[in-house]
Amino acid sequence: MSRISKFFKGGGSAASKGRGGPSPQEALARLRETEEMLSKKQEYLETRIERELAAARQHGTKNKRAALQALKRKKRYEKQLNQIDGTLSTIEFQREALENSHTNTEVLKNMGYAAQAMKKVHENMDLNKIDDLMQDITEQQDVAQEISDAISNRAAFGDEFDE
Repeated sequence: MSRISKFFKGGGSAASKGRGGPSPQEALARLRETEEMLSKKQEYLETRIERELAAARQHGTKNKRAALQALKRKKRYEKQLNQIDGTLSTIEFQREALENSHTNTEVLKNMGYAAQAMKKVHENMDLNKIDDLMQDITEQQDVAQEISDAISNRAAFGDEFDE
């Protein structure tokens, strides 16, 4: 089966059919294949247009009928080329949207994993215990400050006499 018929008839791996659709990677690969095929067809049509234009110039005024036929074929090829340009734009847009959707899905999945990990880390933490611990830390910092203040005050030896 050719690539084109596979693409339009849905010929893909059995695994992708069993899951209810192709994976994002499979869809992206197909879109890229289609882009490549259309790009090759674009190149082919561009060369055909150049040949027909050259043929029209060659026949010029000598053989008007052949020149007109060449120009008509050139116009037909240009129409096909415009259609391919539009199709390529649509495919590029769809590929970019699929890539963004796949990226968003992966980001969301990873954020879910991170949320689960945070939940697991916080399982053994009790807010009351944390509040008590913070109060203990604050009290100990106050005690340390009082000790530091007491040590750093100048000793007033001899300044205070009891008469």
